[in-house]
Amino acid sequence: MRFFHLSDLHIGLKLINRDLREDQEYIFRQIIRLAEEKKPDAVVIAGDIYDKAVPSAEAVEVFDRFIDGLTAALPGASVMLISGNHDSGPRLNCFRNVLSRQNVHMIGMPPQAEDEYIEKIVLQDRYGEVNFYLLPFVRPSMVKQIVGTDGNGNNLSYNETVHRLIQREEIDVFQRNVLVSHQFYLPVGEKAEDVERMDSEIRTVGNIDEVSADILDWFDYAALGHIHKPMKVRGDYRRYCGTPLACSVSEAGQEKGVILVELGEKGAVKTEVLPLRPLRQVRVIRGSLEEVLGQACGDYVTVILTDRTEISAPDMQDRLRNAFPCLLEIRREGSRKADYRGEILPETAQNPYELCCAFLRSVDAWRDVDEEGKELLRQVINAVQEVPEG
Repeated sequence: MRFFHLSDLHIGLKLINRDLREDQEYIFRQIIRLAEEKKPDAVVIAGDIYDKAVPSAEAVEVFDRFIDGLTAALPGASVMLISGNHDSGPRLNCFRNVLSRQNVHMIGMPPQAEDEYIEKIVLQDRYGEVNFYLLPFVRPSMVKQIVGTDGNGNNLSYNETVHRLIQREEIDVFQRNVLVSHQFYLPVGEKAEDVERMDSEIRTVGNIDEVSADILDWFDYAALGHIHKPMKVRGDYRRYCGTPLACSVSEAGQEKGVILVELGEKGAVKTEVLPLRPLRQVRVIRGSLEEVLGQACGDYVTVILTDRTEISAPDMQDRLRNAFPCLLEIRREGSRKADYRGEILPETAQNPYELCCAFLRSVDAWRDVDEEGKELLRQVINAVQEVPEG
C-alpha cells in the first residue's frame, strides 16, 4: 500500500500583499505529475484545505481543478481529506456522501453523537486491510457530548479530548492503521514553546491546544497537518509533512515536499520525501541598499536594509521594486538603541483605541495610518466590544 501524505494547502492565501494563486496551481500541477509517476493507491490531505473558512470562488475553483487532476491521474485510487482549523467543517461536509461514491472522502466534522465514530476508510492490498482513520480538527466544545466534561462541567483539555476520542475506537493494533489528523501533537518530553512555529500558523495563548503524541503509538503511520514546517513527532512514521508551498516569510529557505508512504506487512513502513520546487522562492535579503540591489531576482523577497545613513524613501522604494518585481516588504534595521535611563512614569488608564495607537507608534507604523485607517480601527474596536462574553 502506497499513499501520498499532504497537508496545509491553504488555497486562497495571500503572502503579505501577493496573491499566490499562480504559485499554488504550479505546485498542484507538480503533485499531479508526481502522482502520475509514482501511482500511489491513495492520497491523504491532513487539513487546512483553504486559508479561510469561507473561501472565495477562485479558491474553490483551484481546489476543484486540483482534485479533478488527481483523480484523473489516479483512476481507482482513494483521495481522503479532513478539515483543519482554517476550514469550515460543515462546509467541507456538504457533499460528503456524493463525493465518497467517487472515492473522494472529504470529512469536515468529528463524531459528535454517541453513535458516531471517527470516519474509517478501509483499503485492501496483498497483505490485507489498511484502516485509515480520518479525524478532522477538534475543539473540546465540539465533542463534549461524547467525551464528557470535567468535574465542574467545563470542557476537557485538548489533550484529554483527543485521547478519549481515539481510545473509544477500539482500534485493532494487530491490523495496519493510519491516522489522518490536524492537531498540535507535542513530542513526549518536549515543551510546546520549544517547537518552532511559523508566522502563518494560528496559535493558541499558552499552547492550550497541545496533545501528547503518545496516543499516536496506536498507529503504523500518523499523517499529520497543522504545523507548517516538516517535523517528525515520534520517529519517521508519525510526522508533519509541512506546507507544499511557503505560506509566510518565516518559511523562507525551507525544503518542501510530498511524503510517499509505503506500508508493507504489519510493522514494515517506508517513507520518502518527494521534493517540490516552487515557481518563486521566498527569500530574505539583508544588507546595504547597494548590496541588496546586486541580488536582483524574481522571487518573493523581504528586504532588510542595514544602511546607517539616511536614504531617500521614494528613490529607494522605486529602485527596489525595479530590482525585485515580487517585493514583499522593506524593513530598516534600526540603529537606535533603547535608553533605559529615563524616569518611570505613572501608569494612566487608556481606552482600547488609545492603546492600539500607542502600540502602532511604538513599532514606528503610526505614520502609515491615514484617517480612513483610523476610522476603520475605531469601528473594529467597537464591533469587538459589542460581542457578548460567553
